[in-house]
Amino acid sequence: MKKIIIAMDGYSSSGKSTMARSLAEMIGYTYVDTGAMYRAVTLYCLQNDLIRSQEVNEEEIKQALPYINISFCINKETGRPETFLNGENVEKEIRSMKVANHVSTIAALPYVRQALVAMQQKMGEKKGLVMDGRDVGTVVFPEAELKIFVTADPEIRARRRYEELIAKGTPASFEEVLTNIKERDHMDTTRTEGPLKKASDALVLDNSDMTINEQMEWLLVQYKKKVGD
Repeated sequence: MKKIIIAMDGYSSSGKSTMARSLAEMIGYTYVDTGAMYRAVTLYCLQNDLIRSQEVNEEEIKQALPYINISFCINKETGRPETFLNGENVEKEIRSMKVANHVSTIAALPYVRQALVAMQQKMGEKKGLVMDGRDVGTVVFPEAELKIFVTADPEIRARRRYEELIAKGTPASFEEVLTNIKERDHMDTTRTEGPLKKASDALVLDNSDMTINEQMEWLLVQYKKKVGD
């Protein structure tokens, strides 16, 4: 069976990472969470005081990029990939609201996107890849064989994200999460470099009223159509 690249783009907290990760596991593909990569860069900036009172030190961030190493390692207990920043597991830290409040700003920096896009394209050289993000089907892999664009109502996305944070023991309020999601939607869709938008040949998946099982069944049907059942 031929291997393809599956590009899954969509709005913040639309569930695309969960779906992409699960799909990769089902079909034996490599999974890459590009959002985690941008979150890791954001965490590095916060840890090294490159973001001060909502202001970013762009020159210092540009100089720091060569020293930011992002990798994914499989957690032996869960069997799922976790994000490492310069050799340290930061999977929990990058999911915090503090990082969420700054990630769209960092992701909008052209040189940050260019550096990470180059990393992402190298990861897909051998295909057999499921990658999710904001511009995977439009910028990273415009020739991807299967493109999915995931969307859902903002309040539903906020509720999912809020419940996820509470389950992990991360302090948050629903209002704060909803505001953050709306702000990120605006920044992601209006930035100059790699804005979030549906690729012309992408299939739209609105999962506002779908269960995880229904979403996965739909995705598997689309995958099989592309590679042959």
